[in-house]
Amino acid sequence: MARKVNPIQDRARRTALEKAAYLAIYEQGYAGVTLADIAAHAGVSRGTLVYHFGSRAGLLSAVVRRFTRTIGVATRRALRQAATPEDKLRAYVENQFYGVENTRRFYTVSLDFLAAATRDDALMAVQRDFLRETLALDLELARLSGETGAPARARQLRALVEGLSVRFLADPHPELAAYRSDCLTGLRAILGWPQPDRSG
Repeated sequence: MARKVNPIQDRARRTALEKAAYLAIYEQGYAGVTLADIAAHAGVSRGTLVYHFGSRAGLLSAVVRRFTRTIGVATRRALRQAATPEDKLRAYVENQFYGVENTRRFYTVSLDFLAAATRDDALMAVQRDFLRETLALDLELARLSGETGAPARARQLRALVEGLSVRFLADPHPELAAYRSDCLTGLRAILGWPQPDRSG
């Protein structure tokens, strides 16, 4: 008789496995991590991973989809809850740099995955999904300065965030407040907003 699957428990198990895989990729690198490594990290058998994800590539693609979607949902919610354009800008920045360790983990895994995707069409499809997700958020922010030129501003916003993320990873002692401040200053410049007066 076939095993009955509880969909809620199955989703919870997949989520736990994806989180364990995310940490394993962060610690060992995308290229080096194996299903056996991830299974050991999750405290399950290799067969459990194969049952849920089919393969190493299937699991690692699911990991990237989950965590990019999670950040997208959190950022979209924060933008909706923000009362003013300035509040939206700050909410956006806080969701791009959301704690030193969390930020380091996310951008390490993202860049590692991007490097692998340049040589793998299936992984690049996942990367393009991520770009579509971020473009929607970036456009929402870019439109705070009007529709004209919004797509170009959105690309510039993303380039700023990604450039700062690389610097963040290379910085041996990153100060979250400094990166947020730099990001806010750059975003205001791209949007054509005045910078706050700090003279007083």
